[in-house]
Amino acid sequence: MKIKKIVAIFSVLLVLALSIYGYMLYRKIFSANTKFSESEMFVYIPTDANYETVEKIVAPYIENMDNFRMVAEKKSYVTNVKPGKFLLKKGMNNNDIINSLRISLPVKLAFNNQERLEDFAGRIGSQIEADSTSLMKAFTDKTFLEENGFTEENVLSMFIPNSYEFFWNTSAEKFRDRMAKEYRGFWNDERKAKAEALNLTPLEVSSLAAIVHKETVKTDERPRVAGVYLNRLKSGIKLQADPTVIYAVKKEANDFGRVIKRVLNKDLETVSPYNTYQNFGLPPGPIAMPDVSAIDAVLNPEKHNYIYFCASVTNFGYHEFAVTPAQHEVNRQKYIAWVNQQGIKR
Repeated sequence: MKIKKIVAIFSVLLVLALSIYGYMLYRKIFSANTKFSESEMFVYIPTDANYETVEKIVAPYIENMDNFRMVAEKKSYVTNVKPGKFLLKKGMNNNDIINSLRISLPVKLAFNNQERLEDFAGRIGSQIEADSTSLMKAFTDKTFLEENGFTEENVLSMFIPNSYEFFWNTSAEKFRDRMAKEYRGFWNDERKAKAEALNLTPLEVSSLAAIVHKETVKTDERPRVAGVYLNRLKSGIKLQADPTVIYAVKKEANDFGRVIKRVLNKDLETVSPYNTYQNFGLPPGPIAMPDVSAIDAVLNPEKHNYIYFCASVTNFGYHEFAVTPAQHEVNRQKYIAWVNQQGIKR
């Protein structure tokens, strides 16, 4: 009888101990274990990170690291760390946190108006794991350029402004290759046929589109501006585009942070392949990253006889267009008078 009682008591104690252990284990796994006040937080795990690196990254956001580590070990996360961008939500338990650290989220990238390849690399490098140095190296790789028909001067044309999704840990080479694929998709048969009808290559279209983009922010005016430059190209007249002079001045000074609101006569003498006051035809590459509206404006130009245009002083943001030098001179003098009145000297 005593033995039966002892066995019964032992059984009860064992069940009780297991229940307590199970309850404690449950609490370690399923109790909230975050310590940030925001509703959600993103963490970034670099490529080739091990579990110790992960602990250092998530430690500021985890209340009890011992419990987190225990669950990570039981779920075999310590030997299966994944790089990327991950979402942590306030009040998550350890099980949820580990599960979340296994689902890398995409990063949405949007870009436009980048004036130089270096600027573009810096912008992208601030949003994905690859830094600007590795991106520049990938963009200017000689083998890549040769195989894809680019040069360092015109490779900026490859990046079509739009919104894209990438995983945060995308390498510089994979980002570049994806952009090359997007470029080839953008230049479909229809766009290539329109470029050919203008006697231009896609790269030349992008170079001209960059000038059109810089000349006017008004998308509805871009086809007319594009028409002017195409008329000049057909007539064998120098483009004489002020934005190319501004670019040449900045490039010569290696100062692209400089703001130039007025082109001076001395600027027109700047010796540069980008100065279309000195050189015939298009510059060797785009002076900025043209957006799609500027590219399509070149491919679908307004048909007219205009050869000249000048900023309007009555319809700000737009331009006055002219067929003859005399008409243009009238518009130009109005603009010069307005600029002087505003006290704009540079």
